[in-house]
Amino acid sequence: MIVRTLQEARRTARRIVSPDGNWESTRLLLKGDGMGFSFHITTIYAGADFQMHYKNHLESVYCIDGEGEVEVVASGEKYPIQPGTLYNLDQHDKHVLRAFREMTMACVFNPPLHGNEVHNAEGAYELDAESVS
Repeated sequence: MIVRTLQEARRTARRIVSPDGNWESTRLLLKGDGMGFSFHITTIYAGADFQMHYKNHLESVYCIDGEGEVEVVASGEKYPIQPGTLYNLDQHDKHVLRAFREMTMACVFNPPLHGNEVHNAEGAYELDAESVS
């Protein structure tokens, strides 16, 4: 059984802050945990407006708190995000995430992240990142 608290994990290498200052993510489950997916609590800072394109991963995102929107680049469709909203990037969708107020998100990635990933120049996570314990 794996048991962790968010407060404890935030004091370890499982807490990653983006170099661009848009977000921070505490990765509660990672590839090394052997669950087949990774689970993160991510904070998107107020005013963040950035593009991502997870070419190597599928992601499911549930908004716990805050307000923003996600825009699908290919279609221009915009979807409001508020507490209780779930969005799923099931087609490796290139998207823009905007936070009108700081957002707290629960995120699941498949395949699981190793732990220290940050977005590359294309807005994706690499598959061969270094593992964090």
